[in-house]
Amino acid sequence: MTTTAGPQALLMQLLDPSNRADPYPVYRQILDGGPIQMPESNLVVFSSFQDCGDVLRHPSSASDRLKSTVAQREIAKGAEPRPFGQPGFLFLDPPDHTRLRRLAQQAFAPKRVRALEADVVAMVDDLLDRVSGDSLDAVADLAYPLPVAVICRMLGVPIEDEPQFSRASALLAQGLDPFITFTGELPDNFADRMSAGHWLRGYIAGLVEERRTAPRDDLISALIAAEEDGDQLTTDEIVATCNLLLIAGHETTVNLIANAILAMQREPGHWAALAEDPDRAATIIEETLRYDPPVQLAGRTAGEEMTIGGVTVPKGDTMMLLLAAGQRDPSAFGQPDTFDPDRDDLRHLAFGHGVHFCLGAPLARLEARVALTAVTRRFPGATLAAEPPYKPNVTLRGMASLPLAL
Repeated sequence: MTTTAGPQALLMQLLDPSNRADPYPVYRQILDGGPIQMPESNLVVFSSFQDCGDVLRHPSSASDRLKSTVAQREIAKGAEPRPFGQPGFLFLDPPDHTRLRRLAQQAFAPKRVRALEADVVAMVDDLLDRVSGDSLDAVADLAYPLPVAVICRMLGVPIEDEPQFSRASALLAQGLDPFITFTGELPDNFADRMSAGHWLRGYIAGLVEERRTAPRDDLISALIAAEEDGDQLTTDEIVATCNLLLIAGHETTVNLIANAILAMQREPGHWAALAEDPDRAATIIEETLRYDPPVQLAGRTAGEEMTIGGVTVPKGDTMMLLLAAGQRDPSAFGQPDTFDPDRDDLRHLAFGHGVHFCLGAPLARLEARVALTAVTRRFPGATLAAEPPYKPNVTLRGMASLPLAL
């Protein structure tokens, strides 16, 4: 096990912008050292594939941050328990999580997702039709606008409001980064994140009230109508659910599409193969989710004392799961640093596991499949024009742009 003498500096390297383009050497150092225990911070960091999976599956593993010792200590000092308001069900535990997810899931029924495919195909074709000249920014021209258009259409949000949504989404996505966990300090733009969160919740609450009096064929109306055994979602719960879906469904899908394009561009044989055989899209997507996941790390709290990989985690301690490290664990995968959609051990934890498995996984896979098959078919000779710059996000790590020469 890594001692507490050096891991703080190693973890801080994950926050260093100079490592954003390629954090995997840092992840490998952490992985090689084993679990990190930092009792003074009530923090345990797991990085192996087995340990991360065991935490996600453990019945005492909690998603509600209020169960953590750190949160309770701050609340005792007068801190606001939930400064951003009602959390989405992803950050709650049973029975609240079970109830909210079950109601929200009705709006993500398989037939609803399948019914979106024709619209997604049309959106992708329209985006690629706009490309002119001999260059393409795979983020700005495809990976970014597609999920935004899909989630805005699903929620019933006017597309002209998309720029405000995008700004709020980008700021709130940074709120998932472990800055406070690793440093104990607030980030410089914390006030901007708070402001964005309040604006977004107010905006969605206004849409909910509109739909209560004039329902439409959209997700907000479906969440209002969702009912099971006489139980319905409150306005706060609908707002929190839409807030979660907007950020999680937008930022992660952008990264999935862009990361897949970059991985294929670095190994051009896969780009050409997908252009020839669209059926390869499924394995390209699953290997991208392992090799360069849109969600790099996740947090859990020990609801009770737990033992993971021989490490005892006290009740209330926060557990940081370095998913991106675990999915390149040589004890779990052959040639883990190689992008290989044809590998026999094609598996990952990118969508989570157990009761918190990603509700939007089928939609993300649909959007990525349509986008990747279309862009490779349209531009079979595309090449990487320059190394891509990255956004500041650590948890939802992704590119700011991805220039291709056509």
